[in-house]
Amino acid sequence: MTDDAVTKAVSRFLKNVSFTAQREVEKAVRHAIASGKLRGHENFTTGVTLANEALDLNITIFSKIEL
Repeated sequence: MTDDAVTKAVSRFLKNVSFTAQREVEKAVRHAIASGKLRGHENFTTGVTLANEALDLNITIFSKIEL
């Protein structure tokens, strides 16, 4: 497998993860605002974990969401 093929395969995976994660986080934030758990102006840290046993990959990436 060429480096270009690896890059394309990983890119396709990450695009799918990105779209799905964004949709789910937006849904959770909207639900939290609607239920009164959030007011809509908070900042909070959220993490995403990427894991794959075959690749010996287990990394959590944290970042702040600022509403």
